[in-house]
Amino acid sequence: MLRKKVRGVAKGPRLASSINDRGNATIDRRTFLRNSGLTVGGLAAAATTAGGRVESAHAAGKQPEGNIEIKKSVCTHCSVGCTVMAEVQGGVWIGQEPGFDSPFNLGAHCAKGASVREHAHGERRLKYPMKLVGGKWKKVPWETAINEIGDKMLEIRKQSGPDSVYWLGSAKHNNEQAYLFRKFAAFWGTNNVDHQARICHSTTVAGVANTWGYGAMTNSYNDIHNSRSMILIGSNPSEAHPVALQHILKAKEQNNAALIVCDPRFTRTAAHATEYVRFRPGTDVGLIWGILWHIFENGWEDKEYIRQRVWGMEQIREEVKKWTPEETEKVTGVPGSQLRRVARTLANNRPGTLVWCMGGTQHTNGNNNTRAYCVLQLALGNIGVSGGGANIFRGHDNVQGATDLGVLCHTLPGYYGIKTGSWKHWSRVWDVDYDYLLGRFESKVMMQKAGMPVSRWIDGVLEDKKNIDQTDNVRAMVFWGHAPNSQTRLPEMAKAMEKLDLLVVVDPYPTMSAVMSEKTDGIYLLPAATQFETYGSVTASNRSIQWREKVVEPLFESLPDHTIMAKFAKKFGFDKEFFKHIKVNDKDEPLIEDITREFNRGMWTIGYTGQSPERLKAHMAHQHHFDKTTLQAKGGPLDGEYYGMPWPSWGTPEMKHPGTPNLYDPSKPVAEGGLCFRARFGVERNGQNLLAEGSYPVGSEIKDGYPEFTMAMLKKLGWDTDLTDKEREAIEKVAGDKTNWKTDLSGGIQRVAIKHGCAPFGNAKARTVVWNFPDPVPTHREPLYTPRRDLLDKYSTYSDRKMYRLPTRYASIQKQDFSKDYPLILTSGRLVEYEGGGDESRSNPWLAELQQNMFVEINTVDANDLNIKDGEMVWVEGPEKGKVKVMAMVTERVGKGVAFMPFHFGGHFQGVDQRDKYPKGADPYVLGEASNTAQTYGYDSVTNMQETKATLCKISRA
Repeated sequence: MLRKKVRGVAKGPRLASSINDRGNATIDRRTFLRNSGLTVGGLAAAATTAGGRVESAHAAGKQPEGNIEIKKSVCTHCSVGCTVMAEVQGGVWIGQEPGFDSPFNLGAHCAKGASVREHAHGERRLKYPMKLVGGKWKKVPWETAINEIGDKMLEIRKQSGPDSVYWLGSAKHNNEQAYLFRKFAAFWGTNNVDHQARICHSTTVAGVANTWGYGAMTNSYNDIHNSRSMILIGSNPSEAHPVALQHILKAKEQNNAALIVCDPRFTRTAAHATEYVRFRPGTDVGLIWGILWHIFENGWEDKEYIRQRVWGMEQIREEVKKWTPEETEKVTGVPGSQLRRVARTLANNRPGTLVWCMGGTQHTNGNNNTRAYCVLQLALGNIGVSGGGANIFRGHDNVQGATDLGVLCHTLPGYYGIKTGSWKHWSRVWDVDYDYLLGRFESKVMMQKAGMPVSRWIDGVLEDKKNIDQTDNVRAMVFWGHAPNSQTRLPEMAKAMEKLDLLVVVDPYPTMSAVMSEKTDGIYLLPAATQFETYGSVTASNRSIQWREKVVEPLFESLPDHTIMAKFAKKFGFDKEFFKHIKVNDKDEPLIEDITREFNRGMWTIGYTGQSPERLKAHMAHQHHFDKTTLQAKGGPLDGEYYGMPWPSWGTPEMKHPGTPNLYDPSKPVAEGGLCFRARFGVERNGQNLLAEGSYPVGSEIKDGYPEFTMAMLKKLGWDTDLTDKEREAIEKVAGDKTNWKTDLSGGIQRVAIKHGCAPFGNAKARTVVWNFPDPVPTHREPLYTPRRDLLDKYSTYSDRKMYRLPTRYASIQKQDFSKDYPLILTSGRLVEYEGGGDESRSNPWLAELQQNMFVEINTVDANDLNIKDGEMVWVEGPEKGKVKVMAMVTERVGKGVAFMPFHFGGHFQGVDQRDKYPKGADPYVLGEASNTAQTYGYDSVTNMQETKATLCKISRA
């Protein structure tokens, strides 16, 4: 049933009014699977229920009893942050509907969101701890599993040092669990900790943070309502972020906003475009410079904005001059006439937003791509304005939060880095001696050395020990809420798994980790509870923080992730120091609110300090008070605050900072959510001023640029008298006059700066030239596996180098010509039905019904040349000899010479069905080849992001 939206919100009855009037519109799983003609799955059933509700019939036997409660949670799939209203009776989750009051989903759900109840109640979940013994899965008690794993890890630590255990975290943890996980790695004594963000948006974070200060989405899905043009690059929200599409289409309809979609593949999003630009995979920089060539040629750039707020644009101009329409077409394949039209559209329709996703990030020069996107927006004056911005859609529900909370091999929570000052800051927050933490590491050198990124843990196992910058190889691997098939080079990963002394998988589902190697011993599967069986905060893509309620108690023998961490902390003997200010109950479950308050005390850098549990819960309770475009509360107890207090929410919770809806927007006071660009790169460069000139937030007492605030700066301005005695005392304890806004635990420096209308982090220009990166000016470089050998004289890759403790290859691969034997460009992406590695969503019968076959899209011309028919089984092989057996989809979606595969499948490995290797009853309904089995080596020059969007392959009939 489709309902027309009025006032931007789907019309439908509230659960409270429909609980007792359901009728009999339910369908159970067995009926659903038996009636395979219901090809639209759960959505067909949902459409027949009142208000788009999703219900499941009760199992035969005794029905749940008791009053029906409504629990408010957040979808566990993508980053939009859709509210889920769960109907619970007698401890059983019996139905759900979308949150009609949520300003994000406005009463809408996608297929995945509509079926999340099955994630919690799924029959294919791990039900108890298991270990692999002689090739057979054996049930073990929790105590046994913790002791056996702990003893083995302590043995490895004693023999090879703490860095020989790798702690791989999750984008599915809530903020509290993510924070605890990074803290856990620190107490274990290693920086060999990372999570999914490394292989989805690490190049975004690096590129964006080094351009204007913070590595996050600047505006919000809702602010797109104000856009007059939208350009999407490597982004397919119709499938990856379906509910976000309503915000895009609202701008398209009400503003007559142009929607420009740039993608090598004609996606479902491209079907909505006013202009579709097909370009060769891996040529994003050339595409952007080709657009900017027309903007500069015609004087369409915002000259005054650039003068006041941007540094280095002249160097950009010099590079862009090379990208004439002829050169751009030669490299990207896009005609100059089309890019002139795109440039004119963007120039004539401001403000305009730019959206990018993994299509732009997953390249060896991904940091160049993201910086080029930023430069385009700066040239047009589109950053720091409503309707503009860099709207970077994140993938998983809390990949933004887990990144913010520091589950990374090169930072601590809040992006504090891993130098001595950062460790001392967090030692103060944790109330432990710095020397105690130092003693947990092998040495001070290792404490301050970036660990291995998740993209490279394979090499940490397989590389010759003498080539690795740590004492020994990785010997134990912990996959904690992470799908291994989301990574490239799977044949090598299987070998790495077989070489490990210990492999531990902590997840509600076994994941492909359980079956992809020939290992017969030394694997443990620990059943984690889902996010619906715990509670806590989660950060949406727009930086808003929402609070999930617990829907049901953990099912089977599963335990919440933070409880499992507590059990390991106790086993390793650091639990007393670890939980010094966090209450832990007699079931080893730490109190979530205490964890929130602890990171509130430390994350001053990005303003994760103002969002107390009480404030977050109040926002969830009053969702209906927030405007659906501005996200600002109108009246009521939260009047003036922005939904979820998008960070930075400066100072302490008592300051009541409303949150920052649009980063770097000087049109409002800092105290009311305004900002400028961050002074992160010094005050001058080569004699040139890096601070803003004549631009500042409304109400600022400093009418120009200024550096970041320190105690010395407060004194110089005479503002230190505004500090309280308690604040002054706290500042003296840190470093006296040298204490800055990031290390002052009292928040006094932030409070006083904001009182005088200033941003605590200073007021600078955005820099378009990043002198500390391999390519200071964003430069096009051909993918490692390029078919365009004719371009290598001008656009070759980097020299081989050592990064993140490991040797990293570039030129030694690119110098080999694989294009004759592997003539097709291979790229990958998402499907609307599945999420991430797919283990969870392919275990959901409502979703499994929708997409049962792994496939490769191949252009009609290529298919005919290869004598391949639509629906036939084919082999797709990469130049590193990894190959997959999949179904051919012959289509014009991909251009000639390009092939596309979705990356959500697993359970088949190079033609072999591995279903019998899963624990009984825990195999997903749908299995298939993982696209990354055929994907190849290749890592970004700054972050080691994997290159999955531009490699080579050959396709043949199976």
